[in-house]
Amino acid sequence: MAGGITDTGEPYSAFVGLVYMFNLIVGTGALTMPRAFAAAGWVVSLALITFLGFMSYMTTTFVIEAMAAANAQLRWKRREQEEIEDSDSTSEYSDDDAVGRGRSEPESKPILSIQRSGGHVDHFDIVERVEMGQMASMFFHKVGVNMFYICIIVYLYGDLAIYAAAVPISLMEVACGNHSCSAGSVKYNDTDPCWGTLSRKSAYRVFLGVFTLMLGPFVFFNAQKTKYLQILTSLMRWIAFTMMIILALLRISKGAGEGHPPAASLSGVPNLFGVCVYSFMCQHSLPSLVTPISEKKRVGALVLADYVLILGFYVLLSFTAIFCFDSSLLHDMYTLNFTDNCNVLNIPVLRYFLGLFPVFTISTNFPIIAVTLRNNWKTLFHRDGGTYPWVVDRVVFPLITLVPPVTVAFFTHNLESLVGITGAYAGTGIQYIIPACLVYCGRRHLEPVLGRDAVNKHQSPFRHSFWVWFVLVWAGSCLVFVTANIILTETKK
Repeated sequence: MAGGITDTGEPYSAFVGLVYMFNLIVGTGALTMPRAFAAAGWVVSLALITFLGFMSYMTTTFVIEAMAAANAQLRWKRREQEEIEDSDSTSEYSDDDAVGRGRSEPESKPILSIQRSGGHVDHFDIVERVEMGQMASMFFHKVGVNMFYICIIVYLYGDLAIYAAAVPISLMEVACGNHSCSAGSVKYNDTDPCWGTLSRKSAYRVFLGVFTLMLGPFVFFNAQKTKYLQILTSLMRWIAFTMMIILALLRISKGAGEGHPPAASLSGVPNLFGVCVYSFMCQHSLPSLVTPISEKKRVGALVLADYVLILGFYVLLSFTAIFCFDSSLLHDMYTLNFTDNCNVLNIPVLRYFLGLFPVFTISTNFPIIAVTLRNNWKTLFHRDGGTYPWVVDRVVFPLITLVPPVTVAFFTHNLESLVGITGAYAGTGIQYIIPACLVYCGRRHLEPVLGRDAVNKHQSPFRHSFWVWFVLVWAGSCLVFVTANIILTETKK
């Protein structure tokens, strides 16, 4: 199939698409959610995560509608080009006259007329993978395109910083923790010894250095996640999450639960907001997920089912955690609560498996996200017809991709804050602002050539413009609220 900037990929069923979307959304953010739930209170957390799940679902339908609109525009332009070429080959006029007519006719001839003449052809079929960056280039002005790339670059930096911190933390806890079952639930400090005179913080930085040296070189080349590696990491994820839920439920059912979370604590809301936004993030990868689905008639129902399933999963994981463990002992990375508490899990092999679970799953994603960020940097500064010098292309771009997140991870390993800030700022842009702007501009962009009778079969259920403005106002309010809270918190210190 011609015309796409990126390959569509091998087609798969709607069920496989549901599984892929679940695996994409449920990741590192889920492991930081229990502590955020405990800090905000169980009633507030339940209400907020339900509302944010609904908002994320709404903007997901916006992106799917924008993808269909982008496909329609690409088909229109291709049909327009074919008409120009046909006119060039048959017309008695000069080439200049033919091109001039070809450029002036499209705005006056609605796309609907071509739909009718084409019979069964639906221009809104999603068959070409149009990434968010390409949609931004199609529907936004230059400033909007640059703002999009800046937003996604900041988000990917935050993602890499979270990953760069999560792996060394897990390695440090496994290497430095007391796994003899005599230590109980102990919360260690960074200054506590790990090996001899080496503190836990120093051990963390050693592991960060090893992590960077092992995975950093992939940023200088192209990395691609294989299908079998994805299956393996997905299987490990399901096993680990299922184990944690069952173990926590068993302990609670025996009356041994230590958690007594408050119903509401507003001081924990800003961070919970960021964690929840981050944990529902999938909008930037929807083109890669939705386009290969072979039968898209029920893609709307597929997405809704996925969000209901994920919401239930998050609530189950977090509620079992906050009632099983004392809030003060919950780790930033929830898996670590099972490595130092033998009352919950006294099988050493399984405790090590849960402790090292983030290492295996996150390490496979780090090079891919890093290469994605590097490519976005290249796209942001790319000019038509221009090429980068070898040093800039092969050295400068990989370095500006790798150094900042590793530097952030070197100075802080507070995963809850990293996830909260990434989700609250860049996540708000990608999950709320960009989808709302894409669907709004896409509708306005195609209006002159669509004809009012044409219907986008992938149109969002929230088709009224009220919902677009509601999302934008909500996003702006959230940014103001989170920023004000950070300022007030810092002022009190």
